[in-house]
Amino acid sequence: MHLKRQKAPKKWPIERKGTAYLAKPRFSNNEGIPVLFIIRNVLKLAQNRREVKALINSKKILINGKFLRDEKHTAMLFDVISMPSVKKYYAVNVSENGKIGVDEINEKDAGKKISKIMNKRLMKGKKMQINLGDGRNLLSDIKCKVNDSVLIDLKKEGVEKCIPLQEKANIVVFDGKHTGVKGKIKSIDRKEGIAKIMQGDKEINVLIKQMIVVE
Repeated sequence: MHLKRQKAPKKWPIERKGTAYLAKPRFSNNEGIPVLFIIRNVLKLAQNRREVKALINSKKILINGKFLRDEKHTAMLFDVISMPSVKKYYAVNVSENGKIGVDEINEKDAGKKISKIMNKRLMKGKKMQINLGDGRNLLSDIKCKVNDSVLIDLKKEGVEKCIPLQEKANIVVFDGKHTGVKGKIKSIDRKEGIAKIMQGDKEINVLIKQMIVVE
């Protein structure tokens, strides 16, 4: 299936003029982008879709520690894209202009990623399952709350630590009119679901559901 170019999310790093249709991500149209665009349009490691598929078929691209099998796989915030054969590692981010992009990272950091806790569920045996913003569901004994973030060990596929939503915590806004803003929490109104964020000397209000806590 394809997506009309004019209906593509504004955060996608694509030109608004061009072919009428674009590759549609496998899931979460508004939260991520097909890996195809990251490899071809952002990193420019391939000139076309055929070259991206060739890299995938030769097992030269990993996402979150696993071999990529589909160029339409959705790359989401803080997902890790690795190309060990050329020793290149990248983390998906959102830039100050609100566009999805990547940061080059080192090999050590490529083994971990941050994700937001969307909800929790008590399972049999009193084990806690945390459901994350990137679609993962993990069992963990670490004490965390909804809207906190967790640092995931991609190799062990487990939670390494909790990054709590609290005053003075660093955040990134991934949705809404302030998409791309990076700042520090000044105060939190959990009842209203809003936090005051300091972006340098500027103070703004951001919905908690539109931001993620980072280290």
